[in-house]
Order: sequence, then structure tokens, then C-alpha cells
Amino acid sequence: MRKYYVNKQTQSNGDHEVHDEDCYRLPTAENRLYLGEFYTCHSAVVEAKKHYFKSNGCYYCSKSCHTS
Repeated sequence: MRKYYVNKQTQSNGDHEVHDEDCYRLPTAENRLYLGEFYTCHSAVVEAKKHYFKSNGCYYCSKSCHTS
């Protein structure tokens, strides 16, 4: 299982990106919300959508959950 976080700051397209704990694009501690530990990024994105409806996987660390 991996720890996942969602960026509190909105991207230019309105998304809040979901990152795993090792992502080099992980936001600073004050700009991220801990989601929990999950086996897949898909489960993490589902959890993120409870906080931010427009959540999306990070292109770099959660590519299988990233939508254009």
C-alpha cells in the first residue's frame, strides 16, 4: 500500500491532483491533504473526490488515474 495526498491548490484546468508519497511533484505539507493508504491510485482518486469533486491522478506518479 502507498500513502496518497491531494493537492489543496487547484490546477489551471480546475483539477486537484492526487500524488503518491514518493512523487517528485508532491505539494508542500501545507498545500496537501492526506487521503490515506491505498493499493491503487484509483481508490485514492475516489477518496479525493469526497473533498474535491474535480480530482485527477498526477500525470507523473499516478498516470493510470490521470485523465486529460
